[in-house]
Amino acid sequence: MSTAPEQPAASPAQSHAAVVYNPIKVDLDALRATVSAAQREAGWGETRWYETSVEDPGEGVTREALDDGAAMVMAAGGDGTIRAVAESLRGTGVPIGLLPSGTGNLLARNLDLTLDNVEESVRNAFSGADRKIDLGVADIERADGSRDRHVFLVMAGLGLDAKMIANTSDKLKERVGWLAYVEAIIRSLRDSNALRMRFTLDDNPPRTLRAHTILIGNCGSLPANILLLPDAAVDDGEFDIVALRPEGLLGWAQIWVKIVWENGVLRRTQVGRKIMGVTKEVRTLRYMKGRQLVVRLERAEDFELDGDSFGDARAVKLTVDPLALTVRIPPEAA
Repeated sequence: MSTAPEQPAASPAQSHAAVVYNPIKVDLDALRATVSAAQREAGWGETRWYETSVEDPGEGVTREALDDGAAMVMAAGGDGTIRAVAESLRGTGVPIGLLPSGTGNLLARNLDLTLDNVEESVRNAFSGADRKIDLGVADIERADGSRDRHVFLVMAGLGLDAKMIANTSDKLKERVGWLAYVEAIIRSLRDSNALRMRFTLDDNPPRTLRAHTILIGNCGSLPANILLLPDAAVDDGEFDIVALRPEGLLGWAQIWVKIVWENGVLRRTQVGRKIMGVTKEVRTLRYMKGRQLVVRLERAEDFELDGDSFGDARAVKLTVDPLALTVRIPPEAA
């Protein structure tokens, strides 16, 4: 199920926007000047500004912005800031404008939005169209029995993927971007322990699975042109799920060929798709689809949401909240 973008209603001058920004990720003076020019051009009132912090990465200040009457909230920062803002905008109908920064920009990439033009991103936030997308909801059970809930926009992961993120140096990531994950991958691969889990997908009977990584996606694309989940769509009401089950170097090679060559190259052309029609699926990758996935692990494992580490989880319930977030997109995309 795909939904057409909705054009926003005209915004009277008394309506105002909010900017929730990560002070480490943005050039605040330049962003203020850009927002001020765009709001005047679009006929909006004065924008209000809310700074994130270590204690509040965005959820609390976004709720404050909503209480103050914001008609649209721009998220200026990395994937963590965008995820936190989306968590508080879930189900409100108030649109989020993406002003991406940092190394990932995962949602913006999957929506084919501008990544390196702040002026265009701000202009789209004030004058663009609205598009509703799904959100993922993660209910997490910790090793001590405590529970917490968070949303995600792109992907949740258990296993090697989450270990890699937990092992990545924030300082190195700031300096060299996604290259920082290379060192983390090498360190994570030294851990040969596979996940052992019992899972239930939708109303199907429980099953057991052994895998190095399981990824639950609302979107399919990662940086470096990697199309991990080729059938994933942000508004279809379903997760696309993949379990990686390599056995030795040959298994990892099969995964690399499938994801980088077939998904990233062949799938993008008509001739390539014909070639793919005669290739065989590999045992090292298991794809699934569903609206809800419940996973109980043999022991607590690293867990990540949208590229950020969320500690250890003993069990997780991942549910799609259909069309729960409104995103501003360029008007021509409508």
